[in-house]
Amino acid sequence: MSPDSKSLDNAIDIDTLDFAKQDGLLPAIVQDARNRRVLMLGYMNREALELTLSSGKVTFFSRSKNRLWMKGETTGDVLEFIRVETDCDADTLLVQAIPHGPTCHLKRCSCFADAPANFLGELDALVKERESLRPSGSYTTSLFEGGIRRIAQKVGEEGVETALAAVVQDDSALLGEAADLLFHLLVALRARGLSLADAEDVLVQRHGKAKSTKSQGG
Repeated sequence: MSPDSKSLDNAIDIDTLDFAKQDGLLPAIVQDARNRRVLMLGYMNREALELTLSSGKVTFFSRSKNRLWMKGETTGDVLEFIRVETDCDADTLLVQAIPHGPTCHLKRCSCFADAPANFLGELDALVKERESLRPSGSYTTSLFEGGIRRIAQKVGEEGVETALAAVVQDDSALLGEAADLLFHLLVALRARGLSLADAEDVLVQRHGKAKSTKSQGG
C-alpha cells in the first residue's frame, strides 16, 4: 500500500495475534512507510495496538514506565500510522509509519544508525511536498506550475537523452541522464496524483504473475 493511500481499515485481525506468547506483548518493528528504513523497535499490548489503529498515532506499551506510551507524546516527534501487518507466527508486528521529527532519542532518523533506506522513496516524498507547498524558486514548483503537458515533454526529452547516452556516451553521462529521467518521472506521476509506490505495486503484481506462469509451465 502506498503511503498516499493511507487507510486505518487494516486487514489485520487482532483476535488472531498471539499476545500470550510473551506475557501480553508483541514486538513491533517500525518502518518508515516512505523509504522502508527501519526506525525503531517497541512493544505493543492489545490496548496499544487498538489505540494505534483508532488514533492514527503509533502507541506502545512502555515496559520501563509500565503504561501506554505514544511515541512523541512529550517531544511532538510522533509516528503517523499508515498500516500494520503480522509475521507468519502472528507474534510480531511490522508497523509502517511516517515520522514527524527524529525517531531516536539521540535525534537521529532511526534508532539504528546505519539502517538503509530507499532514497527514491525519500525523493518521491519531497516531490509530493513540493507539489503541495509550491515553494517559490523551486525547479520542481516550476514544473508543476507548467502543467502536465510540460512535465510529459520533459520526461520525453530525458528519455531520449538517456537512450542516446546509453548508445554513444560513457557510463557517467548515462547515469546522469538516467537520474534526470527518474526525477522527472516522479514529478509526472505526482502530477497525476500517483506515486513511486503505485508504480512499484504494478511491478510487484507483474512479477507475481510471471512467477506463476513460469511455475505452471513447468
